[in-house]
Amino acid sequence: MLRMTSSPGLGDSGLDLLVWDAPNIDMTLSQVIGARPGPDSRPRFDALGRWFVRSAGDRDVEASVFTNVQPQNALNMRAWVETLRGFGFAVFARPKLHPSDDIDDDMLRHIERRAGERRLTRVVVASGDGRNFRAPLEELADVGVQVVVLSFAEIAGYAQESDRITFIDLEDVEGVFTSPLNRTRLDALPPDGAWLPPTGSLRDLLRAS
Repeated sequence: MLRMTSSPGLGDSGLDLLVWDAPNIDMTLSQVIGARPGPDSRPRFDALGRWFVRSAGDRDVEASVFTNVQPQNALNMRAWVETLRGFGFAVFARPKLHPSDDIDDDMLRHIERRAGERRLTRVVVASGDGRNFRAPLEELADVGVQVVVLSFAEIAGYAQESDRITFIDLEDVEGVFTSPLNRTRLDALPPDGAWLPPTGSLRDLLRAS
């Protein structure tokens, strides 16, 4: 377990820190929409950056995207990485050479390092991975840092259950998705209710028996 603290620092105006778990968000987005994300269903990082900066006010801001790079995809990912850097995001890229090669610990070490260097005012983590992130983020909240989790309501139960973490559904961040996602949000039903059409066929039940 990493030790999460936030050091005040003389004259430190406070830092808002955003970390984005690209493998987790890609995986959970696929689960939520039931398909591989296409151009219209991928998040827009320019809109994410605008939201983050506006909500930080006059505080310093820093945003980083953490990603795995499979050797066969390195060329295809280059344009995406350079676009992120152009928007003002730092990118941490780790080669995905083995199934166990992940970036969760790198994200946590980055947050811990920044907490030791600056007075963290707000930490925004985009990940639905409660197993790795819930305890460290609650430790930060316990020392006065505002902790926000960006993910999907269907996935990030850990953030919605915690009384120390603020949860924001990614689709509720203005402009992050250019078109409504094809998903069923039971947490955002209209007051008069909504019809949820079947996704399978009753006839298939006979064929499956």
